[in-house]
Amino acid sequence: MESNKKDLNCNNINADTNTDININNSEDMSNEYNFFAVISRMKYINRWALMRNSREENLSEHSLEVAMIAHVLCVIANKRYGHDLNADRAALIGLYHDSSEIITGDMPTPVKYYNPDIQDAYKQIESIAEYKLLEKLPKDLRPDFEDILKGSGTAEDRLMRRLVKAADKLSAYIKCIEEEKAGNTEFATAKKTIEASINKLKKELPEVNDFVKEFLPAYGKTLDELT
Repeated sequence: MESNKKDLNCNNINADTNTDININNSEDMSNEYNFFAVISRMKYINRWALMRNSREENLSEHSLEVAMIAHVLCVIANKRYGHDLNADRAALIGLYHDSSEIITGDMPTPVKYYNPDIQDAYKQIESIAEYKLLEKLPKDLRPDFEDILKGSGTAEDRLMRRLVKAADKLSAYIKCIEEEKAGNTEFATAKKTIEASINKLKKELPEVNDFVKEFLPAYGKTLDELT
């Protein structure tokens, strides 16, 4: 009998504990925020939507590559050209640089840059989309993420964001190299256009020139050659 009483008491404790958990969960429901659940959907957005791809590339993959390249461009800037950039922060900006496309979708480049009016209109749409994302965060966290998405406006921050944009171009060029190596000629024109942009960046940003010389050639190699 004594044993049964102990079991009953344990059951009562478990029942009370479960009730508390349910109450807490119901309270937390009113404080839910969708920001990271929305961000996680980047993996469902494919880039190069109007192009025939030998392998689809989603926004999460692209953002990771941009983050890694932006990081090393800032490291190069610091080590070789006397800057004091936060390379880790650049990587973080790279991860979020296309996050507005979760709302806007990936607009094809020929449309986005067709004329200045469309370009300006799309920038406004991107800005609105970024603020819509920020609204999905608790108010006390929004300033930190707004700083990532929008920037501080300092000279160093502007340079860092230029390097993130350069990393974006380099990632797009790498995609063209990969498609070309797979025998897909669909990206031939895009490759020439992006290459012209990168050549211009190489003259303006020595970090980009260094990356192109030291790292870009390896992207055309086979796995056996790389290892």
